[in-house]
Amino acid sequence: MATRTGDTATAQRQRAGGDPPPAWVEFLKAHAAITRELDVSMRRQHGLSLNEYEVLLQLWLADDGRLRRVDLAERLLITQGGVTRLLAGLEREGMVQRAPCPDDARVVYAQLTPAGRRRLNAARRDHLADVSRLFGARFRAAELDQLGGFMERLSAG
Repeated sequence: MATRTGDTATAQRQRAGGDPPPAWVEFLKAHAAITRELDVSMRRQHGLSLNEYEVLLQLWLADDGRLRRVDLAERLLITQGGVTRLLAGLEREGMVQRAPCPDDARVVYAQLTPAGRRRLNAARRDHLADVSRLFGARFRAAELDQLGGFMERLSAG
């Protein structure tokens, strides 16, 4: 009977186009596990979700600490609706504020506030330590360089 179940599963996978490369499956599992741990740590230590932290970071990296909402969504690889929801919570907490565009009244910027900058600075140190512990420490320097090259190929395509 086990053979029949195995045969059925194999046939189903073949109809679905076959199996993905094992490295793909491991990549997805590793990403999910590390992202989950980073999010839990960020929430516990700083009261921010990992996505909220990323919003603050992108604004901090931007010229004048502000970005158009559409540009922020593009940098975060999320929808404009998703960025609106993230910004609403950060605005309520005083970490981000709306800022008008001097050249176009239709454009509204998301701008990092001094409180947001302070929160980011505190969270950034802990986040980088977590990234080092959960990711960097598991590889030798040469492996990290090689892995970086592999990931660059993926993101370039």
